[in-house]
Parts: sequence; structure tokens; C-alpha cells
Amino acid sequence: GALLALNKPPGLPILGRPGDLSLDALLPALRQRLGLAAELHVVKAPAREYSGLVLLSSCYHTTKKLQQFFTNARLKGQYPATYRAITVGVPAEVEGEIRTGLCWQQHGDRAMVVPVPALGRRSLARKDVKSTLTRYRVLGTVGGCALLQLQPRTAFPEQLQVHLTLLLCPALGDHEHSSRVGRVLGVPFFLTPETAPTRTQVLDEELLSRLGLSPRRLHHLPLHVHLQELVLP
Repeated sequence: GALLALNKPPGLPILGRPGDLSLDALLPALRQRLGLAAELHVVKAPAREYSGLVLLSSCYHTTKKLQQFFTNARLKGQYPATYRAITVGVPAEVEGEIRTGLCWQQHGDRAMVVPVPALGRRSLARKDVKSTLTRYRVLGTVGGCALLQLQPRTAFPEQLQVHLTLLLCPALGDHEHSSRVGRVLGVPFFLTPETAPTRTQVLDEELLSRLGLSPRRLHHLPLHVHLQELVLP
């Protein structure tokens, strides 16, 4: 009917400035190619860094109805969006939940999303900090990496990447948060943002070889988080 699903590559933003390449800027050409009479609206889409399902609609009322459904589903504790991620490292538990507060914090000239383990009533009331939850399950492991299923209960920018670092298993291609996972004698531990400046993800020689990458090309490696499934009413 009115719905159209696409598979978005990583790095493509949903919205952009005039003249920039974005999904929104491509919609008129897509509408013309498909011969649709009505404009296309974005119902649900992954963040810029993620790949995966983009749900579009050519009916304004369908768009609003589905967007309200996704909002209500989160409030009811349902998991209508399922992601897959490849992680560097394997979680200690096969499945579980990651709960933490998240907030924006200024570090020098840039703002970063950081975890806040101890949630205070005042900060939650002022909405300085948001309580977040992601359910995860390990689907497979090989060579010190894992394929995870992720179901976010809440929505916060970069939530999945931060939650994976709290598991001490950052997403492959995460050049924003992976530096917060350090190692001593092969044992991972969590570093605070103050002690771990953002840098290109560090991978061992064996993994680089399996990926066919040189250290010089590593910064081109995209984030391996993929919106795999959306459940519709």
C-alpha cells in the first residue's frame, strides 16, 4: 500500500543541509522513479552512522499513525525495532540488559554522550539525564568477535554504541566510543571519557588481516550496527 522499505548504507544522514547528500534530498527522485503521485515521508530510519531498514510512507495519516505506534510501544516496554551489531570482544553473558543514564557532556569544543551510572531524581526530573535500556543476545562468536541482537527500549543518540562499550565490547567501526575500552594483560576495562580521548578504533593484527585492512585505512571502516527488523501493528 502506502509503505516502502529501503536498506540504507552507513554514513547516509536522514536530513541534511541544502545541497548535501541525504535520504531526504533523495526522496523526490525516488518518488519520480517509482511513479508515485504523493510525497514520501520518513516513518522510521536508523541514525546516520547505522545501516539498515528505512520505512517510508506516501500517506501522511499512515506516517503519523505508525510514528505514534513506535512511541507507544517503547512506553509499553515492547521492542518493535531489532538491530544487529558486530562487536570487538564477546560479552561475558550470552544475553542480558544494559541499563544506565545517558547525557550530553561538553569536552573541550565538542559534546559527547556519556554514561551516568548513578541516577539522581533531580537530574531525571530536569531531564539532564535520561534513563536508558537495551536488551541484547549473542547470536554467534568467531575470532574474538560477536554478532549481537540488540533491542533498545529507549531512544537516545548513540545509545547502542555507549551500551556496547559498557559491555566492554565496542561495535566494530566505532571510532567515537571504542577508546573507552582499555586492556591490561588482555583483560578489558572501562575508561572514563576524560581519560580516553576519541580516536580511530584500534584492532589487533589478526583481525585487521581477516578484514583485509591496513592500519592506515582503518578510519574508513564503517560502524557495524544494522537496523535488522521492524515490527508493525
